[in-house]
Amino acid sequence: MSRLTDLIAETKTRNAALGQELEREFKALSQRRAFGLNFERHTPETVELPGRPVRKGDKVRIMQPRRSSAKGDQRLWKVMELEGSGTARQAKLGLLAGEEIETQTIPIADLVVVAEFKDYIYPGLVSTGNIRRGGNKPSHTVINGENFHVLEALTFTHRGKVDAIYIDPPYNTGARDWKYNNDYVEGDDLYRHSKWLAMMERRLLVARQLLKPENSVLIVTIDEKEYLRLGLLLEQTFPDGTIQMVSSVISPKGSARRGLFSRTDEYIFFVLMGAAYVGSASSDMLRDAAPKSSAVRWKSLLRSAGNGLRTARPNLFYPLYFSRADGKFVGAGQVLPKDAAIESSLPPEGAVAVWPLGNDGRELTWSLSRETMLANFSKGYVRFGPWDGSSRTPYYLTSGQIKDIEGGGGQFSTSGWDDDGALILSYGDIGRQYQPLTVWNQVSHSATEHGTGVLKSLLPGRNFPFPKSLYAVEDALRFFVSDKPDAVILDFFAGSGTTAHAVMRLNRQDGGRRQCISVTNNEVGADEDKRLRAKGLRPNDPDWEKWGICDYITKPRIGAAISGQTPNGQSIQGDYKFNDVFPMAEGFEENAEYFTLTYETPVAISHNRAFERIAPLLWLRAGSEGRRIERLPGRGWEVADTYGLLTQLDDAGPFVEAVANAGGIRVAYIVTDDERRFQAVVRQLPSTVEPVRLYESYFTNFRFSTVR
Repeated sequence: MSRLTDLIAETKTRNAALGQELEREFKALSQRRAFGLNFERHTPETVELPGRPVRKGDKVRIMQPRRSSAKGDQRLWKVMELEGSGTARQAKLGLLAGEEIETQTIPIADLVVVAEFKDYIYPGLVSTGNIRRGGNKPSHTVINGENFHVLEALTFTHRGKVDAIYIDPPYNTGARDWKYNNDYVEGDDLYRHSKWLAMMERRLLVARQLLKPENSVLIVTIDEKEYLRLGLLLEQTFPDGTIQMVSSVISPKGSARRGLFSRTDEYIFFVLMGAAYVGSASSDMLRDAAPKSSAVRWKSLLRSAGNGLRTARPNLFYPLYFSRADGKFVGAGQVLPKDAAIESSLPPEGAVAVWPLGNDGRELTWSLSRETMLANFSKGYVRFGPWDGSSRTPYYLTSGQIKDIEGGGGQFSTSGWDDDGALILSYGDIGRQYQPLTVWNQVSHSATEHGTGVLKSLLPGRNFPFPKSLYAVEDALRFFVSDKPDAVILDFFAGSGTTAHAVMRLNRQDGGRRQCISVTNNEVGADEDKRLRAKGLRPNDPDWEKWGICDYITKPRIGAAISGQTPNGQSIQGDYKFNDVFPMAEGFEENAEYFTLTYETPVAISHNRAFERIAPLLWLRAGSEGRRIERLPGRGWEVADTYGLLTQLDDAGPFVEAVANAGGIRVAYIVTDDERRFQAVVRQLPSTVEPVRLYESYFTNFRFSTVR
């Protein structure tokens, strides 16, 4: 190992770039695990950025000629100089990582900027539209961009703030369903699995920074191609998480596999962080839910499990007394000392004693102490079975049932008391609640009817391969955010936008203000790619971009769901089903904002020349709610609904006063290079307001806190 280190050091003196690359490869190999999941992490990942202006110093790739089906030049070049203007502008290029110096001059129009994932980025956002029907509710956001870079942008706005992440990543089927380094990954690619793992690990490591460590969940769907590797990757990436896998039927008719079993299900991994737990539901997710009119189950007071023996819990061994004449409950005797025989305790005159005995005569115990049993009986939480002339079987309500009754949770409704004073219960609006099982078989989860079918209603004539069932995503999220009406949910493989749609349905059902951040790119499918290239089009051409997934599917779907109208202005036909039945044409009282990720230069940011593209990030960090400060304020400061911006420290006095008077301000952004003056302003702000120094906080986040 020391010899390799010496050779790398010698190489760095002769060729610094090559030496650094070798050093990275060496570190990757030396960090491999002896046991567990090993894969080629060092494979570099790059992404093309069509639409990004070409600047001096950029890494670029030369695009293939128009109407050409040949693979373009995949080598990376550095822009050395820019010459000319307008459509005649050209770039002088130098080949990167070449054995020999190679240069050429190429028209700007034939170049596309490339980002390698080892490069630091400085992100911004450009607004591309919105839809507003939700009043002052927080906005859902759709971000068009490479999801790794968007995740990095979210480390500035949402680090440790996300309640749930739901992702449906590429399943790596070998059928050109995803790209790596601008190439479709084919089934015969020997490195198909390691490329997929490298792609996923980089994103999961950033996603981990976004989740609330004290209480959050990551949900990942996958099929049989990668579920084993994904399970190991999650174990390694989230060592503190509790991980479970669910098998969910999504295609009851089955998907044919020649010579194999037809696949009907897929797998869902749940990674529970901190205090996160699986909530109950009206169904156990395997069998049909019991009808709401079914009898409420009272639990037997007799404890018969292994720890129910009198010798284990002697303080729970006492008699219940019933009237010999009519079987009415008349009281409970004292706890019998552990060495005393039953015969030593005599019931009151005219009463019989019922002891906690098994069918075989074993001395067991009751589930409640004498004091708790009597207190619960007085409230109607204990009842008794029929009188057989000598005994009655006692039953009680669990603490969870009592909590629902006393807290008005809605699971139960009461209609009086029986002759013994016990509550007469039936299931309320919620119905009986179950703990979900690890096998799900719900009619509502069929992807054909409730994924593809729903999407066709929203976007007639537009196709998207294999969209998730809307109700399947809704159910998966409900277990974790039903008690979080202000939850932030992230989907960074957003596809058609099903997750955001599901969050809107959850909000409608309980009046929540949850918000979803949907991240997708604007790539076209493999077949569409071939068709458009045959027409002489290339990425960044308007007639190419309009067919991209974000512009053609994701944004229109979310807009249609909110408005209740298709993109051509017609009312959506059909009804939503299952947990909440209503016409799709009603839409949702929600807001949504659309953005495209941009790549800024540190110089432009530090000199306030990129503020309009940084502005949406400031708004996102403050909660994606209310008005956005779009431009630098002329008076030196401005206060919006949830945040304020101070650009001239000489105006700190009126700014602090405005923040204090506004109410609801969460963040104060202060633009200064002077730490001392920044702290002076911070001391004047209300303690409930988070101070953020611009642009130092921004630069620090992206220089040192990202995953490389």
